[in-house]
Amino acid sequence: MSPALISASWLKANLDSVVVFDASSHLPTAGRNARDEFEAAHIPGAQRFDIDRIAAPDSHLPHMVPTPDHFATHMRSLGLTNDDHVVMYDDSDVKSAARGWWMMRLFGHATVSILDGGLAAWKSAGGTLVSGPPDDRPAGDFTARPAAGVSVVDMAALLAGIESGTAGQILDARAAARFAGAAPEPRKGLRAGHIPGSRNLPFTDLLNEDGTYRDADSMRDLFAATGITPDSPVVTSCGSGVTACVLAVGLHLLGNEAVSVYDGSWTEWGASNAPIETGAAE
Repeated sequence: MSPALISASWLKANLDSVVVFDASSHLPTAGRNARDEFEAAHIPGAQRFDIDRIAAPDSHLPHMVPTPDHFATHMRSLGLTNDDHVVMYDDSDVKSAARGWWMMRLFGHATVSILDGGLAAWKSAGGTLVSGPPDDRPAGDFTARPAAGVSVVDMAALLAGIESGTAGQILDARAAARFAGAAPEPRKGLRAGHIPGSRNLPFTDLLNEDGTYRDADSMRDLFAATGITPDSPVVTSCGSGVTACVLAVGLHLLGNEAVSVYDGSWTEWGASNAPIETGAAE
């Protein structure tokens, strides 16, 4: 087990003893290319953890969770072993390192941390950057294992829970206007609104201005103000399963290991005929 967050200064001092993954990913509307940006400047020794490639290849939805074998194959190709301490970072507005952290734990690798503040924190700490493709690494022997304190839920299970009144707490990480149905979705063809009974806590609220996570007391107050009991089971959702993981990290930092991420999130729900609600949460 490793701390969920590590500082840039810690990473500078321990860079040779960890495996660093750049998990940057961007919204379709961002006009950015994460691979090109990686090759322009990345932390020395970093590999690309591409959530759009390390994903279910046959899904019409973006970056859905792959099978354990598919995930393990990618991890071995990145040189990962079961004993490695992974550090995830990003340079992304959607804080996609949280998705990488969650995926590692979903496939049983608990020795994983997030660089708090991402690439910006590394730069601020005077960390060096290199350019070019990732370094070659010998193949690893990573094996997928049972999930470590995280879980995933699909649409069928969530819908059944809502219809039976047993879904429990559902928390949406999107911006308030998108949650309320007052702003358009960045992906075309989606209805506007939110999953019935869900609450809203924009993932950005959990972060300081510099992109680091807020302290535990502040986050606990934010969850409580939203109507969420942070020590009880929670399903987190968002646009496509990325920023929902930021909420999962926040709840993990409060000691909650009963958090499930709805992987399809609004990209799936909003394109379906499942019931929706609009307006602010009651």
